[in-house]
This record gives sequence, C-alpha cells and structure tokens, in this order.
Amino acid sequence: MYYSTPAMKTWTTEIKTHLADREFLVSLGVSFFVLAISLFVNYYAGVYATVHASSPVTDLILSNIRVYDVDGIFIYGSIAMWVFFAFLMFRRPKEIPFTFKALSLFILIRALFITLTHIGPFYPAVLIHSSFMNKFDPGADLFFSGHTGLPFLFALIFWKKKSLRIFFLCASIIFGAAVLMGHLHYSIDVLGAFFITYSIFHMAEFFFPKDRKRFYA
Repeated sequence: MYYSTPAMKTWTTEIKTHLADREFLVSLGVSFFVLAISLFVNYYAGVYATVHASSPVTDLILSNIRVYDVDGIFIYGSIAMWVFFAFLMFRRPKEIPFTFKALSLFILIRALFITLTHIGPFYPAVLIHSSFMNKFDPGADLFFSGHTGLPFLFALIFWKKKSLRIFFLCASIIFGAAVLMGHLHYSIDVLGAFFITYSIFHMAEFFFPKDRKRFYA
C-alpha cells in the first residue's frame, strides 16, 4: 500500500490549486515563453560578440595571478547548481512565474551588454573541456559574468529563506572566484555582476508585482 507523506499531500494540493487558477497558468505560460526567447537572444548575442571580439586587455587581477585549473568547478559546479534549481522549482511551483521572469530579464539585459562591448577573452586562460558548455558559451560574452550574477539573483529572489540565501550567495562567490582564477572573465565582469544583478532584481519586482506577491503568498 502506498502512503503519501504530509509534504507530498501539501505539494499535490498546491498543484491542484494552481491548475485551477487560470491567472497562474497564463503567467506560467508567459514565463516559459519569455525564458525561451531570452535564451535564443542570448545565444546569438554571444555569437555576435565573439565574431566581433577585439584583442584582450590588461586587468589588475588577471595580469597578476597565474591560471588555475577550475574546469571542474566551472562545469560540474554549474550543472549541480542548475539541477538543484530545477528541484527547487519543482517543489515550489507557485514561485516559478516570478523566478523565470526575473531570470529572463537578467538574460536579456546581459545579452544587451555583451552586444555593446566586444573585448576579447583574456590570455592565457584555462581551457574548458566540455563541448556542451562551449556550444552554449561562444567565448566572448564577457560583461557581465553570468556565473557570478545568476546565483546572486537567486539569492536575492529567495532572500527570506536563510538557507537558500546562504547557499546561493556562497555559489556566487565561489563561481566569481573561479572565473577569475581561470582567467575566464575580467575582474570588472565579476564585480559589475553584483551591482547590475541587484538592479535587475528590483526591476523584476517592479515589472511583475502580481507574480512577486504570489511568490510570498
């Protein structure tokens, strides 16, 4: 005989409630649509920036530290974070619309930034041994650092959940340090990510107030 846990019952009840909420379903559909559009735009923005990349420039930090092998952190750390994020969204369906719309806004704004600036990658840099990562990361989409900014965005979104806030803040710091140690981003890419991401988060709260209100309901 199958025995469901209280947590499973709560999750099932929440799913049924959301499926009966037309406004939620519309918002959910829109969030998936804008996320798909943002990923499409981001990819071609990265290709454009790579094709038009200039020569590398000097950097206060990168010019004074050697290259470290951060291949494992860059690849498997990213995969682990996204798997955890997917699990988080699965467990918290009511939070998907706002989170995905904020994520889409982040990706679109970053696509704009990398289209405007085409500084070539710093040399030397660690070689990332992953055809999957290289396929979705053309190479010169540098400003600002997504590996730093995205975990920070999630930390801001889940700020009231202390454990999640600490987890994503730590991930942001670790990834920020890793991309610098591997010479994968300039120092301004990492530092700027925190300030720009903070602004993007508040823009998302301004543009999507109903989704944010549902997030805390």
